[in-house]
Amino acid sequence: MDVSTFDTHRRSLNTAAGEIAYTELGSGPAALFVHGIGTSGLLWRHVIEDLRDTSRCIAIDLPLHGGTPARDDMSVAALAQVVADLCDGLGLTQVDLVGNDTGGAVAQIFAARHPDRIRSFTLTNCDCEGNFPPPEFNQVIELARQGQVAPMLTALAADPSAWHTSPLAVGYEHPDQVPDEVYHAYLTAAGGTMDRARGFERLLSALDPADLDAVSEPLRALDVPTLLVWGTADPTFGLKWAYYLRDMIPGAREVVEVDGAKIFFPEERPGDLIPHLRSHWGR
Repeated sequence: MDVSTFDTHRRSLNTAAGEIAYTELGSGPAALFVHGIGTSGLLWRHVIEDLRDTSRCIAIDLPLHGGTPARDDMSVAALAQVVADLCDGLGLTQVDLVGNDTGGAVAQIFAARHPDRIRSFTLTNCDCEGNFPPPEFNQVIELARQGQVAPMLTALAADPSAWHTSPLAVGYEHPDQVPDEVYHAYLTAAGGTMDRARGFERLLSALDPADLDAVSEPLRALDVPTLLVWGTADPTFGLKWAYYLRDMIPGAREVVEVDGAKIFFPEERPGDLIPHLRSHWGR
């Protein structure tokens, strides 16, 4: 599915806390997909297109991503509340929850707060207790707090020649094969204007280990069926963290290793995730 086709399925929900954009395909039991920093619901386009025959697939745009405006509070704890607000607004009482990258941290907080709303849980390469934010991000976070990220981000968003070698591209196994329209969608949402870029700085600055530490205890009691599907070639979210999560979450039983894949493999290599979701969901 290309970007323009995906955009035709994007919808908007108005809540008391603000507008939430999301994309919906298919019918059946609800499956909710949560992306990470710098992407959007677009990350899941190939996955939800294939799974629409089994499920009501919903890919949220977190604040400052895709079609959802920024919020005053951009912490991952606040983003988890946005996910809850979407579920409330759409009447989703139970979901098969899937998270990637920082969206995995958001999903863990949502699951810990609302275990009764989780039918099943799937995490791909993502943050977790002990690796949030990853040490590799410390310098970028410090630059964001100094106000130095926004000018660089707006310059990057305006320079297509730099997209395929940008920090965003590092999350792909084959960044040169990612369509320009995908980079454009992600980078202009985050840095298309200085206001958006300043919001992105606030998002980076708000990354706080305490948010995941606060849900450590309920995650250690989460007994819903949990699947870990993990790319093996990503240094930020190395394979050891998949097994850390498996040992942490009581409902986790299996780690599926995706050889050579990096953070954004659900977009780049959807065929390495889709069959495992079908099996995990049992439909």
